[in-house]
Amino acid sequence: MRISSPRAPLFFTFEGPEGSGKSTQVTLLSKALEKDGHVVVAVREPGDTAVGEAVRELLLNADVDLRPRTETLLFNAARAQLVDAVIRPALAAGRIVLCDRYADSTLAYQGFGLNQDPQALEPLIQYATGGLIPALRIYLDLDPERGLQRHAQAAASSSQRIWDRFHAQDLTFHRAVRAGYHKLIQCQPAGWMVIDALPAPAEVHQQIHASVSQTLARLQGNSS
Repeated sequence: MRISSPRAPLFFTFEGPEGSGKSTQVTLLSKALEKDGHVVVAVREPGDTAVGEAVRELLLNADVDLRPRTETLLFNAARAQLVDAVIRPALAAGRIVLCDRYADSTLAYQGFGLNQDPQALEPLIQYATGGLIPALRIYLDLDPERGLQRHAQAAASSSQRIWDRFHAQDLTFHRAVRAGYHKLIQCQPAGWMVIDALPAPAEVHQQIHASVSQTLARLQGNSS
């Protein structure tokens, strides 16, 4: 369920169900790595390009009737732009790239969540990413009910929309997404770091920072 390609040693992605705290952990890790002396570029999907932000607005709008294939293509169009315009240039410049969601989100959400064959989506993902594989996928695991509760609390205190389309989905969808992530991890466990997202953000961050630092040291050592 995964096309084999060389991994980019400075590229790390964050995955997880809704409310798992990915964005918070990307911010915390970015600051920690910068204190360690690294140059970090943090990006999100979809977004961080003009094309990506336009797609993001469309995907946020739960009133727009997007069919599964349409939704899948939009995500991958934004991803292709982000990879070519931002991620690859940053990696070529020797910067660490942290990405809030990446290709595995398509497999989990548009694949398992929307009942599309994940294997059928692989060629599209391969084309959109140009075969760019992260050094490590950081998966923040959380029960969907707890995650949706967290999201509702965050949305109540924010003036911004936070993934209206996906939070409008029922619990069955969110459980399928989480189960999908678990299947992806079982297929290639060495490429993932699984973290319990239930503890306090600071505790979760400590685990992530330690693991990413070890991964960087090992990968950069192997490339020297």
